[in-house]
Amino acid sequence: MNSKKFGFVLILVSSLAGAAAPSGQEVASNIESLDWQKGPAAAPIGAKAVLNVNQDIVYINESNSRKFLELTGNLPSNGYYIIFNTKDSWWAGFSFSESGYIKDGETIDPNVILKRLKDGDAATNEERRKRGFAELYTDGWYKPPHYDPMTKRLEWGVRLRSGNEFTANYTIRLLGRTGVTSATLVSSPEVLDQNVQSFKAVLPGFEYKSGEQYSEFKQGDRVAEFGLAALIAGGAAAVATKKGLWGVIGAFLAASWKIAAGVLIAAGAGVKKLLSRNKDA
Repeated sequence: MNSKKFGFVLILVSSLAGAAAPSGQEVASNIESLDWQKGPAAAPIGAKAVLNVNQDIVYINESNSRKFLELTGNLPSNGYYIIFNTKDSWWAGFSFSESGYIKDGETIDPNVILKRLKDGDAATNEERRKRGFAELYTDGWYKPPHYDPMTKRLEWGVRLRSGNEFTANYTIRLLGRTGVTSATLVSSPEVLDQNVQSFKAVLPGFEYKSGEQYSEFKQGDRVAEFGLAALIAGGAAAVATKKGLWGVIGAFLAASWKIAAGVLIAAGAGVKKLLSRNKDA
């Protein structure tokens, strides 16, 4: 279903990309032209999983999601799948990394992980400057990391700062047999509590396909060389000294920094509200 069925509302801050930044209307038009699909449907998350969504959700495929990321002032990456909640006006990015089976017995130290996230800001901002995007810094925890061994979900929230503007990301990692799916909510701090609850209400619709569930691990399957903390701090940080920091980050660099530290709503490089309620519902 084409996005012309939906009303997009974009409010861009002037520091999006400097003097050459496109107008808000131009960006809105480009986002609207993406090939949005409307729930209820089983939205594919790569080849490993699906997200069963209701009528309040619209979504786009990988190629359209890459375009969307760049249009909204984010570092574009392959392997992302964007959804919009048309009722509560938030968006989220899903991606899968075939890291192998991640053992979940590790103790997580929030203070150590926060330092690693802040240390990674320099590399992320170097890339953002090359693209004309405003610099973005990790400000602190909105919610420290927490792992639920029953649901196999690791979740945390981070406050982000761009100039004098703030935004927030809430990330959930969903562990599977051969890797992990990252689900990152993008929201403004003032409505984050409400949007986190709305976001979590969507996640029961997520399911790995048969043979990909965490409980289906078998002897001989590939096991990741890192644990839960590395999923938050940028990926594979636990084995960095053995193999070299940047060489091992791989796909997790995109999952943890390009989205978690690269998205903005109501901030210097972002949008305050991307999608209004579906007028045709």
